[in-house]
Amino acid sequence: MARKYSRKASRDVERAMKKRKAGTLRSGRSKKKVKSRKQAIAIGLSEARAKGKKVPKKSSKKTAKKRKTAKKRKSSKKK
Repeated sequence: MARKYSRKASRDVERAMKKRKAGTLRSGRSKKKVKSRKQAIAIGLSEARAKGKKVPKKSSKKTAKKRKTAKKRKSSKKK
């Protein structure tokens, strides 16, 4: 299976995770301390994206919602 993102990008994520564990990772403008593992991963990927490393595009909530409703419609037609 192909890698989702580059090795250099995964190093950025790893660095963000280590910062979170140490309690020094802070988010956005509010500069609140990051406690969530998912948020730390998102910050690492975002930084990698900003540096121009190979990372997939952000998935938007709208497209996910559209897929979910389309799937529901498809399953209801089968019945």
